[in-house]
Amino acid sequence: MQIWCNEPEGKPSNNWRDLVDRAQKEKVVEELGQIFESSGVVVVAQYTGLTVAEMQVLRARMRDAGGAVRVAKNKLAKIALEGKPCESMSPLLTGMTVLAYSEDPVAAAKVVEDYAKENQKLVVLGGAMGGTALDAAGVKAVASMPSREELIAQIVSCIGAPAANIAGAIGAPASNIASILTTLEEREAA
Repeated sequence: MQIWCNEPEGKPSNNWRDLVDRAQKEKVVEELGQIFESSGVVVVAQYTGLTVAEMQVLRARMRDAGGAVRVAKNKLAKIALEGKPCESMSPLLTGMTVLAYSEDPVAAAKVVEDYAKENQKLVVLGGAMGGTALDAAGVKAVASMPSREELIAQIVSCIGAPAANIAGAIGAPASNIASILTTLEEREAA
């Protein structure tokens, strides 16, 4: 791993601040590497012109969806991408970029796409889903897929519907017999 500092090549830095900066940069590269390895999807977007308040809204929505937003220097992000499955998204890291990521392969894409529709200052560039690079259209396609929670709800409803039908079919004869008996009792009483 190569981290740049302000010293001439081959000359070690004796400046305490340079050593701290280098350690901080190495920590950021390590954190970004973990993000790139463990995330189901990483979306790269340009955020030029977004205010702090608008960025906080994006962060809050991403947090609610189970994801996170990270702004990092592109050079450090490119270093962190080296050797990772999603290394192919490295060319997207130019200008003022923000990384949105989530463990759920759909959540981050959904949140970023929805927010970009509301706020034209956020421009989706692309991203990666595992080893698959995504362009802006690919991120849009991923965002249109159902999330993990939506899929689980659909599966549960598919499984639950036949069970409800069976319970209704089993219970129907008993209720039919009860209504017939009630009708017969009413006739005898009359």
